[in-house]
Amino acid sequence: MNYKKLYFLGIGGIGMSAIARYFNGLGVEIHGYDKTQTELTKNLEKEGMKIHYQEDISLIPKGLDLVIWTPAIPKEHKELIWFRDNGFELKKRAEVLGIISRAKKALAVAGTHGKTSTTSILTHVLKEGGVDCSAFLGGIAMNYESNFVMGKDDYVVVEADEFDRSFLHLNPQIAAIMSMDPDHLDIYGDEQSILDTGFLAFAKKVNPDGTLLVNEAFMQHFDNQKVSAFGIEKGEYQAQNVRAEKGYMVFDFKHPKGVIKNLKFTLPGRHNVMNATAAIAIALQLKAKIGGIRKALKGFKGIKRRFEFMIREKNRIYIDDYAHHPTELNAAISAARMFYPNKKITGIFQPHLFSRTRDFAEGFAAALDTLDEILLMDIYPAREKPIKGVTSDMVFKMMKNPNKIRVTKDNLLEELKKNEIEVLMTLGAGDIDVFREPIKDWLEKI
Repeated sequence: MNYKKLYFLGIGGIGMSAIARYFNGLGVEIHGYDKTQTELTKNLEKEGMKIHYQEDISLIPKGLDLVIWTPAIPKEHKELIWFRDNGFELKKRAEVLGIISRAKKALAVAGTHGKTSTTSILTHVLKEGGVDCSAFLGGIAMNYESNFVMGKDDYVVVEADEFDRSFLHLNPQIAAIMSMDPDHLDIYGDEQSILDTGFLAFAKKVNPDGTLLVNEAFMQHFDNQKVSAFGIEKGEYQAQNVRAEKGYMVFDFKHPKGVIKNLKFTLPGRHNVMNATAAIAIALQLKAKIGGIRKALKGFKGIKRRFEFMIREKNRIYIDDYAHHPTELNAAISAARMFYPNKKITGIFQPHLFSRTRDFAEGFAAALDTLDEILLMDIYPAREKPIKGVTSDMVFKMMKNPNKIRVTKDNLLEELKKNEIEVLMTLGAGDIDVFREPIKDWLEKI
């Protein structure tokens, strides 16, 4: 891959920007398009990349070696059509990540939930444990202030994304499957298909001499393959005696060769202990030092928009989380309850995708009912066109919580200010993050 000049169509995406940073670090000239300027694209520009925000063929530079694009770009996008009509070499982000990772030993984390947290934890645990890995992350890891981490060793940590069957481009040396709950049914069609043509197909991509680790709750799907299980109080690699103490999750880690006692971890909730368990299991296979693992867990700063504390004061807490599936909502809300059992929890949720809202409306309603108060926003469409009859009102009508309010972007702050806030959570994968700073500013003033 001896490229001099690359173009990224959708460069502001979290996965796209990590690859752009990788090539930029190699001295390749990087150009790109994205729909909107964000904090991330501004940082890419500061790093020397040339980005434009208009769908305009005249802004595309000459002399491109390759165009890398994301399926989040609509098929009717003018630049995508022009590249195709004019015979440019186009590769999807997932293809390029596959090529990069095949040149190294890939450590891949798959799952409907937990990928970004687990890859970020794994990266930090390996680095502190003496394994100088590279990493392509699906979020901004606070310890590195980036979604791409450069290393000198042969190992590369990657998220194995099930969307668009992207992860089938990977051939990992070690893989972990965190969860296999149904999602992306617009791509797969049904639950059985996401198992058969998604996760089970990915499992077969692991190198024959490699290792596959699976959440013990999903082991029944792996009868014919050599697999190691991880879990809480179950599996070959397991967290034991899990408890919350003085702002940390504390647990013992049992593995085939012994027990590591009293590990302290910064991220709240049993689901994050599960993520850490998978990361430790992989790190031990690579002979990471136990002292480094212990230090990494205690010093892990988290990931932007993954249970990120915007405010953490005695009388006021504000947490922002990317949760966009019922399972993720339940995990985030229960983690907040675990840390703040006697406080009122207010949530603002923005559903993501019409198809996902339609497929999981009941699950969303049940998860949101566990909040004390809920402000429900309109659906963020992302790559989709509207589906007739599918709106946030579907979820709203199913909710039994009496303290529920339907809001729009225009009146969200006004409605929020009518509430007494103890613990506030903003939840969703759309553009709800544009409200993070305004909400934080308001809370800090009252």
